[in-house]
Amino acid sequence: MIQAADFAKTLHLTELSPSTKTEWDIRTTDLNRPGMQFCGFYEYFAFERPQVIGKVEMTYLESLEPEARRQMLKEYFSYDLPCVVICRGMTPPEDLLQAAAARDIAVYQTDMVTTKFTFTAINYLNRCLAPRVTRHGVLVDVYGVGVLLTGESGVGKSEAALELVKRGHQLVADDVVDICRVSDDRLTGECPEMVRHFMEIRGIGIIDIRAMYGVGAVALSKSIDLVMHMEKWVEGKEYDRLGLSEEYITILGVKVPHQIMPVRPGRNLAIIIEVAARDLSLKRMGYSAAHELDRRLNEMIMKNSGQQ
Repeated sequence: MIQAADFAKTLHLTELSPSTKTEWDIRTTDLNRPGMQFCGFYEYFAFERPQVIGKVEMTYLESLEPEARRQMLKEYFSYDLPCVVICRGMTPPEDLLQAAAARDIAVYQTDMVTTKFTFTAINYLNRCLAPRVTRHGVLVDVYGVGVLLTGESGVGKSEAALELVKRGHQLVADDVVDICRVSDDRLTGECPEMVRHFMEIRGIGIIDIRAMYGVGAVALSKSIDLVMHMEKWVEGKEYDRLGLSEEYITILGVKVPHQIMPVRPGRNLAIIIEVAARDLSLKRMGYSAAHELDRRLNEMIMKNSGQQ
């Protein structure tokens, strides 16, 4: 469900005809431009989408005779439209506002050109309708890489994030991370508004990162590029020491690089997280240190084999 007031406020719309409906049952991120409907074609009419009237549609409306326009608008508004948005700051005919009011359908006006409004509205609907899930963890922005720290409570996630903030990186969310899938291959995370910018440090309590370190130490949202699972060091357990194979974790149907970071006294977790973020950036550019070392070893083996 899309909240009507939030839709109008976020997209900076001016209300021309009010409606008693406070929310709309919109299930798609697309919009509809009703040019074909104004011409009488209703065989395929996406009336469940927000309706956008641009200069072409408005010019056609103004070209009609008053009686023909009223009949056309009566048929158009007979459908259960969520809302109508008029672009370019154009003033609609009075009979359009009357037809909308009779059916309790909101009409809005925007100064944006039609293409820009369409792009902005689709992005807004994508955020609102994106699949969401809440995870326990800490999300930080490290060198432009969104790193989600997971692990059982008390393993040191918040302490590692605090050290990263001190080193100039940004905190997005502590303890609770709201994750949404904004596209088929991209996840973003943010913090619930109630606990935004706050962090719990055992032995100290609740601290406000923004008040303590400034607005540059926090971010409202960040894409999730890497998941690092922190766990207590287990003696005898084999941990990855080469990095030749890449592991992934699936969140909301999106595969995200996943690494396990064993924790024990003496390991500087902040530096390890920084290195992991830089290493991921290098891999995205096509360079892997592990594969480069493997290539050199293979070349040396082949060279030595040829000399025998």
